[in-house]
Amino acid sequence: MKRVRCPKCDQYITFDETKYATGQSLVFQCPECGKQFGIRLGVAKLRETLKKENEQLINDNGERSKDEAPCGSIIVIENVFHYKQILPLQMGDNTIGRYQKGNPINTPIETVDPSVDLTHCIINVSLDKRGQLKYTLRDTNSNTGTFVDNVELRQGERRTIEDGTLFTIGATSIILRTHNGDE
Repeated sequence: MKRVRCPKCDQYITFDETKYATGQSLVFQCPECGKQFGIRLGVAKLRETLKKENEQLINDNGERSKDEAPCGSIIVIENVFHYKQILPLQMGDNTIGRYQKGNPINTPIETVDPSVDLTHCIINVSLDKRGQLKYTLRDTNSNTGTFVDNVELRQGERRTIEDGTLFTIGATSIILRTHNGDE
């Protein structure tokens, strides 16, 4: 069973997705407010776009170039549907937020969680004095805050995070996987 949320009143509507084919469009009418809205079943466009971008990072020998070496990833677990996404990180600022067409962030989360801002937080990947990857998390003055170990980051605070660190933006949980943690 799947749930969809009414875009007008946030009421959930449950339906059996096994009765429909991939790519099929469905129209719902909210029993609460009467709003009609449609969805399309299948693979999300963002997932295909990310797959193509990742394929472009691999050179002809099947290896990543040194300039584009993997810097770890974040595992996004959306609490509403337990929908898991793995998003790669790059050197420099990785701006995390809700995916919306035209939003210029470089680490978009595909979510229906309205408590995730379009630009919610940033993970900066850099090298420390020993040449090891360092991950620093900061909030971008989001409406609902960024929490690490259930403690909210204060405005302007930067927190160094490590492999396995769980942080929360809105109602969405995210786990950091460093490059060493991926192996």
